[in-house]
Amino acid sequence: MNIKNWAQAISLCLALGAASYPASAQSPTNSPQKVFRYAFPIAETGFDPPQLSDLYSRIVTANIFEALYGYDYLARPAKVVPVIAESLPEISPDFRTYTIKLKRGVHFSDDPAFGGKKREVTANDVVYSFKRFYDPVTKSQQLSSMLEEGIAGLEEANKRAIETGKFDYDAPVEGIKVLDKYTVQFNLNRPRPRFIYTLADAGGTSIVAREVVEKYGPSIMEHPVGTGAFMLSEWRRASKITLVKNPNYHETYYTADPPANDAKAQAIYARLKGKRLPLVDKVEVSIIEEPQPRWLAFLNDEHEFVERLPYAYAPEVVPQNKLAPKLAKRGMQLERVPLSDVTFMYWNMTHKVTGGYTPEKVALRRAMALAYEGSAEVKMPRRGQAIVAQGPIMPRTGSYDPNFRSEMGTHDRARAIALLDMYGYKDRDGDGWREQPNGEPLVIEYYSLSSADYRELDEIFKKNMDAIGVKVVLKIGKWPDHLKNARSGKLQMWALGLSASTPDSGPSFAYGYGKSWGEDNLAYFKNAKYDELYEKQSVLPNGPERDAMLREMVRILVAYMPYKYRTHRIGIDLTQPWVVGYMRHPFARDFWRYIDIDTDKLPKK
Repeated sequence: MNIKNWAQAISLCLALGAASYPASAQSPTNSPQKVFRYAFPIAETGFDPPQLSDLYSRIVTANIFEALYGYDYLARPAKVVPVIAESLPEISPDFRTYTIKLKRGVHFSDDPAFGGKKREVTANDVVYSFKRFYDPVTKSQQLSSMLEEGIAGLEEANKRAIETGKFDYDAPVEGIKVLDKYTVQFNLNRPRPRFIYTLADAGGTSIVAREVVEKYGPSIMEHPVGTGAFMLSEWRRASKITLVKNPNYHETYYTADPPANDAKAQAIYARLKGKRLPLVDKVEVSIIEEPQPRWLAFLNDEHEFVERLPYAYAPEVVPQNKLAPKLAKRGMQLERVPLSDVTFMYWNMTHKVTGGYTPEKVALRRAMALAYEGSAEVKMPRRGQAIVAQGPIMPRTGSYDPNFRSEMGTHDRARAIALLDMYGYKDRDGDGWREQPNGEPLVIEYYSLSSADYRELDEIFKKNMDAIGVKVVLKIGKWPDHLKNARSGKLQMWALGLSASTPDSGPSFAYGYGKSWGEDNLAYFKNAKYDELYEKQSVLPNGPERDAMLREMVRILVAYMPYKYRTHRIGIDLTQPWVVGYMRHPFARDFWRYIDIDTDKLPKK
């Protein structure tokens, strides 16, 4: 490295706070540094929790920041536990008041914004952090979700800020009060039986410091400062993210409640119980979009972990769904579990070709959905590591029923052709492609990525559409760009995935909720009955009545087909022999602090 580049690197580390990372916080000088390395297949967008909705950015923020609550890493089913909070909340019988006491002595990582002083978390930080979702300047991708929670007075504060051009952070609101320095109370306009899950989203409802947000302003996405186990030390956008152990991390020891009948969880707990967290010194995340180099980096011992093995390698890595003998001989460790996720494609309901609620537009979307062969996706691109989805309800969430069936999971090419013929989508000029009922060309612009795994998926989709005479033009680009354009309603059709962050099935239905346009609701779908059911189910406790409403909402989505839910994936995770303690949690993303490295097993260099 030349002098100029070396100086720039030092400047970057100082700007990001890496210079404050003391040698004493690292591994002892006489032992190797514990580094956990792996790759994301998609680039991050930034690191300011309220502004994020993409999975990979929120994995990073979940490990830099902390929420009031989190999840026991080993408990199954998922179990909420205190993190910054001292104990579970005191909840009123009507699920409208949540009173929370904070731990004392929880500090943010060091940053110039604090003027060289240690900065403790107080109830004021909780109030400020939640108010940020409602500040128009934040441009929060979670605003609609937060409005649903009905925190008294904050919707009105949001409207005033829109009118005046400024959010008044110092004005008290009824919905979130400081009772004393370490006690905060939420008051909700309506019952929210599952509000604690909102309080347990480390990647989203994290606690931030006002001084930091005000210091960095528009560049806050580049300056994450939290109370979590790690802090950002280097960021090369869409290339590499390096995090180091936070020396200010509050005293936290490994504790868990593993199921008695889970031998793997019991073994992990026996080995790590009582150790101070985090267990590794550094985490290095590379952005590698293509599956092959991502897999080869792991095989060549350059990474400790491959999360969600590229499916193209599943037949050789997990034949008969068991780790291949040659990999087992090397000591590699397999974690294969159903993911709480769903893949889907959506049609822009405001687009002149695919959008609208008239019979012929509905027929077009339903015909395309029926023509799509989900079982072919499972067999080929997914290599058998998925199941066909029947709707948005994900495995391992509360209302999931593996026996439920709907048209979402149906492949019927003959019916698709009949629908198109019936509603006037015909090949009038004999070129093999159908035109719209008004005679204009029927062209579907389908947005995708350039990587090999996406190309396989695109081939299935295009082949299915070719078979019914619907012309598809692929529009290849970058995932963050697609997301930005999708939110603004500029894409005609796109396919992506959704991962659950709570055990609740309800949030996935926000993708059809009219008040979530441009946030969760990328299809810009709106239906009065759907919205009515969505709002009713949100205040009900879990049970048959709520489940029936969710099923009715699935039927509405089938009737209008703004989304085609495709598959629920099975995750194949692999770790090197020297990695200790990895076990995929269905919802939590802050797993880095629970991982250890057995330095005695590291390959000799």
